[in-house]
Amino acid sequence: MMNRTVEVRWHGRGGQGAKSASAILAEVLFEEGKHVQAFPEYGAERQGAPIRAYNRVSDSPIRRRCGVQNPNIVVVVDPTMVESANPTEGSTEDAVYLVNTPESAAMLRERLGVASKARVLVVDATKITLEELGQNRPNAPLLGALTHVFTEVPVEAFINHFTSKMKKLPQQVLEANRRAILRGRTEAVFA
Repeated sequence: MMNRTVEVRWHGRGGQGAKSASAILAEVLFEEGKHVQAFPEYGAERQGAPIRAYNRVSDSPIRRRCGVQNPNIVVVVDPTMVESANPTEGSTEDAVYLVNTPESAAMLRERLGVASKARVLVVDATKITLEELGQNRPNAPLLGALTHVFTEVPVEAFINHFTSKMKKLPQQVLEANRRAILRGRTEAVFA
């Protein structure tokens, strides 16, 4: 996936972790030797307002500094944004769509109306974090699911990064996030 610059667009709402997940993805990929960018785009600055965050990832230095217009990967943190945010807008025809939803990947593919070259990856990240953490913080399972896309990065890189970065959290919270990341990897389904 890295013989070119890969652009990622995250759709979420304030407080759901899209900005944080974008930053963590960049940090992990940087630790794996990639060149990265991560930046948010805010609308109204309030809890629950739509937010977009972006990444660029490459094996070589990234010279572009403009916004992401044609993402190769689209991550939808809030499933209601499949309808309201037009996540397919500007995406490449072979884009990967990772969506937090209990909906089947085949049904979502049809609803999105994406090109046959596109791939749709679904994981019920909300369910996972409610079961593991007792709250809706879907970014950990979504990062685990992204290891299906960034195949050269092992899921353990995300777990180790999170554990190191959040080491002041109680051990049971660290362990719950570890399980959430792993479940995101194992429960994600492609169509």
